[in-house]
Amino acid sequence: MPLFAVRCVDAQGAGPLRQQHLAAHLAHVEANMARYRVAGPLAPSGSLLVIEAADEADARAFIMADPYGAAGVWADVIIEEFRAAAGTWVGGATWKQG
Repeated sequence: MPLFAVRCVDAQGAGPLRQQHLAAHLAHVEANMARYRVAGPLAPSGSLLVIEAADEADARAFIMADPYGAAGVWADVIIEEFRAAAGTWVGGATWKQG
């Protein structure tokens, strides 16, 4: 399944909403762990995720089903297809792996 890099930009003043929905957000992440390759906050501006999805529409639907997406914590969600090409996560330089 393709990977997508997702940058979720917090709405102005989203801190209280973030705290209010934190437990539900974390439960959503845990329930869907198989789709996440990496996820975490970009303090203090939002979240960065790399997820598996069938296509961009599936990725957007998945992200907006997160309690943070549904509650309006994120003012903008930028989704782009991502190909992991280098780093310890993929075992070095993929172009050298044959």
